[in-house]
Amino acid sequence: PRPRSHPTSRSFSPAAYPRPASMVLPGVGFIGLGNMGLPMARNLLKAGRRLVVHDLNPAVAAPLTAAGATFASSPAEVASAVTGEGGAVFTMLHSGAAVREVYTGADGLLSACKPQTLLVDCSTVEPATAREMSSAAAAHGCDFLDAPVSGGAPGAASASLTFMVGSDSDAAFAAATPFFTQMGKPPVRCGSVGAGLAVKLANNLALSLQMLATAEAFSLGKAQGVDPHVLAQVMNVSTARCWSSDTYNPVPGILEGVPAARDYEGGFATSLMLKDLRLALDAAAAVGAPTPSAEHARRLYRLSAERGFASRDFGSIYAFLEAARGEPDSISVALAEAWAEEAATAAGESFDSGAFGEEVVAAVAETTAPATATTVKIGQDGKVVAPSA
Repeated sequence: PRPRSHPTSRSFSPAAYPRPASMVLPGVGFIGLGNMGLPMARNLLKAGRRLVVHDLNPAVAAPLTAAGATFASSPAEVASAVTGEGGAVFTMLHSGAAVREVYTGADGLLSACKPQTLLVDCSTVEPATAREMSSAAAAHGCDFLDAPVSGGAPGAASASLTFMVGSDSDAAFAAATPFFTQMGKPPVRCGSVGAGLAVKLANNLALSLQMLATAEAFSLGKAQGVDPHVLAQVMNVSTARCWSSDTYNPVPGILEGVPAARDYEGGFATSLMLKDLRLALDAAAAVGAPTPSAEHARRLYRLSAERGFASRDFGSIYAFLEAARGEPDSISVALAEAWAEEAATAAGESFDSGAFGEEVVAAVAETTAPATATTVKIGQDGKVVAPSA
């Protein structure tokens, strides 16, 4: 008998390998095609899903539509195309306000969503937003899960993300798991709706500190003449080993394929890390959890953003520190000013940064010790207290 012919192209095309009708996977929608959403959606398409996508910028969907996805003009159109039993819609958005608009707006998902649809939000927002969307979805007969992710853009591209899932339903979590495993590792159920976000905020709080400590360590090593490659070799097999060093190193030239290798473009922006820190600190304040290190880190990332790194990956905190080489006092004084401004705002008082700067200079001049974060003291009223000799 004549041998069967096989497709000769090595490029992927879902249409090149049609499935029998009984094996066709349920359709899926994806809304929000940024640095994370685009590769996540691409992996669903590669898995053979019928994919319908939406983004405020239609141009970003071009790689997906070229591979067989359909672009919808609104969230409601996405819902009309894929929802119902077995169908799902994933969202990856930048804020709680955006989540509420996409789900409950005039052309939102819930305006056209059929019952028994899985609605999964992967955004990092307030846990309260997730609970609000869950209630709204339940009123339409749909299941809502919060499923923020960890792993960054590299994890999204390689389908190795960690999903932290909050779900009120065992059945909904089970139904969503096949989608999760096509974009990442087996998901972790953290509890009821909102628990996934609570875990994500705790994780990113730790990540912000981890990256900051890694950047400071490499900056210190470089200042002492240590080859960064040697320091990385040691740290990555020693007690300082961490994701920020061995997988996402912030020093240019240490690793390929990470934001530091491309001038900190295309990663997790400093502005987004600031947003996550704000959410984490708000959550901490609500439950009375002390987070002094995270509060300090937020001021440093804020200062970095103000000095031109807001749109760059948060690992650019290393470049920010390197730019201050030789003048560490500038960072210490700026941090003291940030603390004093926050204290004055909390007390309902006005803040004069010019007068404050003069107070700091005068306070520092009263001691022969170098000006550091420990030698410039701020009182509870936001006033500078001259350090003791």
